[in-house]
Amino acid sequence: MINVQQQSMILIVDDVPTNVQILAEALSSVYRIKVASNGVDALKIVQRERPDLILLDVMMPGMDGFEVCRHLKEDVRTQNIPVIFVTAKNANSDEELGLNLGAVDYITKPFVIPIAKARIRNHIRLKQQADLLESLSLLDALTGIPNRRRFDEALAAELKQAIRDATPLSLLMIDIDHFKQFNDHYGHGAGDVCLQMVAMELAKGVVRPSDLVARYGGEEFVVILPETDQLSALQIAERLRVRIEKLGLPHACSETGNVVTISVGIATQARIPEGFMPQLLVDMADKALYAAKENGRNRVCSH
Repeated sequence: MINVQQQSMILIVDDVPTNVQILAEALSSVYRIKVASNGVDALKIVQRERPDLILLDVMMPGMDGFEVCRHLKEDVRTQNIPVIFVTAKNANSDEELGLNLGAVDYITKPFVIPIAKARIRNHIRLKQQADLLESLSLLDALTGIPNRRRFDEALAAELKQAIRDATPLSLLMIDIDHFKQFNDHYGHGAGDVCLQMVAMELAKGVVRPSDLVARYGGEEFVVILPETDQLSALQIAERLRVRIEKLGLPHACSETGNVVTISVGIATQARIPEGFMPQLLVDMADKALYAAKENGRNRVCSH
């Protein structure tokens, strides 16, 4: 069995080297440890590496621990990282403030190492369970690929990135040709297997980690292609179309051929203006998909 705790990373933030050493020695045999001696460095590490838990001192020069916690909880990218204050400030009002800022626990110095380790272990486990539930909520139950919710989140994020970097963004909208007839002829069980096989082949057909294949709904799939111009998107879409056709899944009721095929619509924005909404790109890809269907299916059309 894999020891998932060994893979968990804890960030210790304290300006007193002795405090850091005590915590690091107590935890390093179980967790990966990162260290910061001030709030600014801590926030930089968090943006870069995303620890599973933060042990945060309150009294530090410059930005204190309370302010660090505020920054973490105001940022959607870091707000779910659990924070435990480990501090000499033991007034009830300080503990109340820390917990109200969003910390999951408050440990006062001097602390008992076994008890502190037990509390940390419990919060790591809770974080792992929350992460697992979150990942499952972003996957399509039938096909195992990202679902519509994950697609919506990813498209919004990639759109912002493309605007910031002035890079192109392409989107593929994919539909299985004559899928209703397939279900009617072979049954919904076979239809589910067909969806699973198409999803798997589409996922295998994209090679970059930044590309995302998701189930949009029913027999529709979408592919997000960051930093991809129109010509490259056309090449990728054609490659996916050919892969599905070569699967050779029988389709006796298709008006397009005797195997399962797909139609693909492409939308590309070379330079995306500020305020451009994700739905606009989806609508463009959907119109291109409609054109592919109108022109005979089993083909690729670009907006």
